[in-house]
Amino acid sequence: MQDTKRSIVAWAFYDWANSAFATTVMAGFFPVFFSAYWAVGSSAAEGTFYLGLANSIGSAIIAILAPFLGSIADWGSYKKRLLAFFALLGAVMTASLSLLQMGNWPMAVVIYLFAMVGFAGGNTFYDALLPYVASEEKVDFVSSLGYSLGYIGGGLLFAVNVFMFLNPEWFSIVSQEQAVKLSFVMVGIWWAVFSLPILLFVKEEKSRDALPLSQAIRKGMSVTINTVKSFRSLRTISFFLVAYWLYIDGVDTIIVMAVAYGTSLGFPSESLIVALLITQFVAFPSALLYAFFAKKVGVRRALQVAIGAYTFIAILGFFMNKPLHFYLLAVAIGLFQGGIQALSRSYYTRLIPKGRSAEFFGFFNMLGKFASILGPLLMGLVSLVTGSTRLGIVSLIILFSGGFFMLSKVDETKGAEEMAAFLAQE
Repeated sequence: MQDTKRSIVAWAFYDWANSAFATTVMAGFFPVFFSAYWAVGSSAAEGTFYLGLANSIGSAIIAILAPFLGSIADWGSYKKRLLAFFALLGAVMTASLSLLQMGNWPMAVVIYLFAMVGFAGGNTFYDALLPYVASEEKVDFVSSLGYSLGYIGGGLLFAVNVFMFLNPEWFSIVSQEQAVKLSFVMVGIWWAVFSLPILLFVKEEKSRDALPLSQAIRKGMSVTINTVKSFRSLRTISFFLVAYWLYIDGVDTIIVMAVAYGTSLGFPSESLIVALLITQFVAFPSALLYAFFAKKVGVRRALQVAIGAYTFIAILGFFMNKPLHFYLLAVAIGLFQGGIQALSRSYYTRLIPKGRSAEFFGFFNMLGKFASILGPLLMGLVSLVTGSTRLGIVSLIILFSGGFFMLSKVDETKGAEEMAAFLAQE
């Protein structure tokens, strides 16, 4: 356990690094640019469907790979090396989006898929390092610090990119199109450069039984398969993962589809970008404040409050009809987004064995990615079939309700007993 200020800040700075992709690319410019430039000529419903399909396929790839890669990293002590690989993949693919020309939506989907794999794969090993840098007493705060730095870091670069987009002449840029493409390059550079602190200053504790890569692959795959078979006895973790899958499905869908939804309602792109900036800067302090709220009421109760808030947000989203409503919704999302993400991650560390953190965070991120398959695809299909994206956002209420119910069945004490029995059998 490092638990030092330098290692904690270095770890948290990876959120600062990769959140530029989440804001400028995933939530911001990619949906707008995809519909208006790469998928030009398609209807709003078709554009929403294509974007949902891209998010779903990328999520499926990492969902399948994450548990196996996590287990390999545990048995061979490869967490940092795999983090570096996926971060570089994501950064290079993001910058490569700048090379695509108008109408080339198939290649935009392919490159975006690889960028998403880099983003999600890197997060698996980033999350797996959390138990090594923070004690149980600090883990909620440290997890929240990561998300908080992510919001402010991603928000700062996004703000610069927005100014480039709205006023390209200020930066000697010839057009908004060039401003967006240059933004993709800037995100790639930002991601690569600010990934260095975690790679340089966070020490990965080497297992005494660390295996060479070939043996780690065989061991990791066999252990992962055994763990999957044992989830029936690990009921507490199973309840939490199902709960997480359901409620984070709704959260992630709102994150990645919000701009596309606003576009389908006819809101100007400038208003949508401003709303995303509002969310980022509201979420920056809110993520830290929500950690203190959780300390007062308990982490599980705080998660349930956030799920309830998102249910209300989905209902309000159905009735939006002007940009002002989108701004107010952006504030509401910012108040709870960092809290529900950070506390989900830190709560999960309490349920898993430290020495198997990458493997179990592989399952955690796998469920998160499977959620990202269902949500965007569901919203896209409902939009395509009914011709109304409003009905798509209403469907998220079911996911939040199911997540709330499953989370209420989680018992930490019972979970510790189940995990101890599981480890004793291996």
